[in-house]
Amino acid sequence: MISVRPRLLAAAVSLCFTVPAMAEDAAAPAGAALATVTVSGSRFDADPSLAPIGATIISADEIRRAGVSDVNAAIRKIGGVYGRQSLDGSPDFGLDLRGFGTNSSQNLVIVLDGVRLSENELSNAILSTIPIDTVDRIEITRGGASVLYGDGATGGVINIVTKRAAANTRRASMFVEGGQFRAGEVRLSGAQAWDGFAADATLDTQRSDNYRDNNDFKQTNFSGGAQWFANQFDRVGFRYEGARQDMRFAGSLKEAEYNANPRQTTTPNDNGSLDSDRLTVFGQYRVAGHDLAADLSYRKKTVEAVYFSDFGPYRSTYESKTWQFSPRVRKLGAINGMINELVAGIDFTKWERTGVADSSGFAASNADANQKSKALYVRDELRFDAAHEGRISAGVRREIFDKDFSDPLNYATTGYSVVQGLNAWELQASYMPVASLTVFGKLGQSYRVANSDENAVTPKLNKPLAPQQSHDAELGLSYATAMQKITARAFRHNLTNEIFYDPTLNFGVNTNLDPTRRQGLELDAEQKIDAAWSVSAHYQHVQAKFRAGVNDGKEMVLVPNNTLTTRLAWTGAGQTADVGVQWVDKQRYGSDFTNTCDGEIPSYTTLDARYARKFGQWEWAVSGQNLADKEYFSQAFGCKSGIYPSNGRQLKISARYEF
Repeated sequence: MISVRPRLLAAAVSLCFTVPAMAEDAAAPAGAALATVTVSGSRFDADPSLAPIGATIISADEIRRAGVSDVNAAIRKIGGVYGRQSLDGSPDFGLDLRGFGTNSSQNLVIVLDGVRLSENELSNAILSTIPIDTVDRIEITRGGASVLYGDGATGGVINIVTKRAAANTRRASMFVEGGQFRAGEVRLSGAQAWDGFAADATLDTQRSDNYRDNNDFKQTNFSGGAQWFANQFDRVGFRYEGARQDMRFAGSLKEAEYNANPRQTTTPNDNGSLDSDRLTVFGQYRVAGHDLAADLSYRKKTVEAVYFSDFGPYRSTYESKTWQFSPRVRKLGAINGMINELVAGIDFTKWERTGVADSSGFAASNADANQKSKALYVRDELRFDAAHEGRISAGVRREIFDKDFSDPLNYATTGYSVVQGLNAWELQASYMPVASLTVFGKLGQSYRVANSDENAVTPKLNKPLAPQQSHDAELGLSYATAMQKITARAFRHNLTNEIFYDPTLNFGVNTNLDPTRRQGLELDAEQKIDAAWSVSAHYQHVQAKFRAGVNDGKEMVLVPNNTLTTRLAWTGAGQTADVGVQWVDKQRYGSDFTNTCDGEIPSYTTLDARYARKFGQWEWAVSGQNLADKEYFSQAFGCKSGIYPSNGRQLKISARYEF
């Protein structure tokens, strides 16, 4: 049984009052629903047909049919994004757009309704706290997106869009699931909208012993919010999300240990916890033909970890806080009969981290760090030749980072204080020369700066790393009809000063690499076979190599050259079935910068499936992950060592009741 901590108990009580209220209003007359909207590539609400150019869209229906219970799994299984097993047993896998290896989470930006979730640390964005029932769609835009989203958007941006309230409607559900490895989840959610006001709440608790020994994971989280709206343009509201996680760390294995028993642990006592709280206040208002919007977000995270070694236990505790304020304005009008959208905005971010650590042996960095940034961006999109759906956009961004750092635990000096200014720009266009066929392209420059963890261990003490910059190019084709859609993209990212951990330099440091490149091809395909059957596939080929320096021409580490995800879905009378296959090519071990290790991480193929059937208001389902029980791994940081095995076969049964 997972304990619910005091702050979440209060949230649970509020949920108990929300759901009965919905039952009392069952006979309420239906009112006029708000227009369906989505946060588009301009960071404003727009018609769903105006999604970002070349984006992959995951709908709520696809999420429900696939039976995924968290956002991270939806991005991987339905969106075809390659993911690596988390190191802490959580469902927050490391997501990788376009082959950025171990630093993939630092080279893509994840936002929730336009509010940035990506961390300013070497950790993955926490998506498991987002209630899957509240998600309307997920937009995956591959390639440089720093003009709108700033630091770390070279690989792309993943925008999670929640459902917008419709007047005088309600929904509520209860979800229960259990399975192997003592896995279990209970989720209660509900939403009620009146004429001009809406509220929703979700309480979720889950646990699993996971596949490996000493890899238990427990989480309890609450999400709730409210908003006041006058129409589809004018609204104001708030949302709170809180999560309490406890986990145990199985540690890495050497190849011989992995071959003998991939489920074993070499660190039977290591453990940790994570508490996170996020509060966002948002508003949007239309005045004099201009849309004004702003988001004010506060996020607090407390992390504790205990590691045991021959020298004794090492305990680390730190707390990070993030404030974000993003006011913006949009002018949507016409120029000579063409639709024009001009967007300008300012992003203010303040981040701070404080930590306390004690150690009787080796201690990793536990830095105190601060970072402030302020950015100004302008983007204009012109939609011309309506018959051929022509679109062209251009944008620029200027961002200034003010960073300081100190770590008395590791360094006798006071650290550093530095100001770094960076620019981003982009040009995008799309056009339909013939019916159903769209050509699109993108040129731009993106960037990222080293985070506090990366600047803590550098080749020269107390000298921060230079910013990473990338020149990005993409050309694509998309063919779409009512029954099928096929999209192909060719891309190239030429990077300078790529920020990466090099275990071969100075016994392991974060450094600026010699010039590197990511280039390749992506294919997305969807086909409706008939009214009941559909199939989809996502393929990515990436060449990730050094393009200068001592390793010129060598392959980057932990990047599979090819990945392929395919899914077959069936919908019948009160029934659904979904089968997915993922194949991942071999890849270099994490320390093999010279490509001389006498082995590579083997390729692997996994199979998952789900069958669900409805009985009135109940839906019962059985699902399985890695059904062939394939032994494999996607994380290995040394040559045939530092291996973190991935999950074996797991079967689950679930029940869902809709009020």
